Amino acid sequence: MARVRYGARTEAEIAAARTASAKLPDIWSTGVVAVWESDPDAVAAVLPPPLKPTGRPLVRVNISKVDLPGYPLGAGSFAVAAAHDGVEGWYPLVMPMTHERALIGGREVFGEPKKLGEVTVERDGLVVRAALARHGIAFVEVRGAVSGDLPLPEPARKTDFYFKFLPAVDGSGFDAHPVLVHCVRNERVRRLERVTGDVVLRESMYDPVADLPVRELVEITLGEKTTDQTGRVAERVSAQALLPYIHQRYDDPRQILDGPPEGSA
Repeated sequence: MARVRYGARTEAEIAAARTASAKLPDIWSTGVVAVWESDPDAVAAVLPPPLKPTGRPLVRVNISKVDLPGYPLGAGSFAVAAAHDGVEGWYPLVMPMTHERALIGGREVFGEPKKLGEVTVERDGLVVRAALARHGIAFVEVRGAVSGDLPLPEPARKTDFYFKFLPAVDGSGFDAHPVLVHCVRNERVRRLERVTGDVVLRESMYDPVADLPVRELVEITLGEKTTDQTGRVAERVSAQALLPYIHQRYDDPRQILDGPPEGSA
């Protein structure tokens, strides 16, 4: 009988897959990063417990093209500064990806809020444009011109915070305790340029990032970087405390068989 491809893998095949995934080569990306100060109350409002605001209400958008061999990827992240248990990092609200392959692994393994979307990174001479779009709306756009080289930073260790959970089968709460994940990335940069420009946030009912306005632009950069990624469960979190925030993960609250929190419009 010909092999049934949906059948069970052998132990040797499983071990080979694990070995291959543990020896991935450096994967470089080219991307635009913009950081700004926003409304402190708005930043605090989007943080599920036990995450807390940092001393500065920062928002960061990262829009990149990733050089995956034979499988180029557009990847984005819109995140707010957050802290947990003495660690400062970023809490992404939405992470558009151009391919399902990148989306599924991040959501299922780490709890990343990835969604399919359009990612644009363009450079024409000194002019730079980068954007994240979903449902026909470019809800974030960064525009500007390269205004000079920047010194390369030392390799850095950065942390993102994610909540990993499964909505309950019966539509009430979760199937198991949700967990808070610390995802640690070791980042190396081989090129970095300053961009003089601005950030445009457009209204979208699916990606309401316009609620986190640009009060003061901190920086815009264009760079080439590579990172690795490891995660760990930091703690189990209160299901009741997290439930009012899980609509962040979906375009429609009915996808989780639950309505919005009481008092919502």
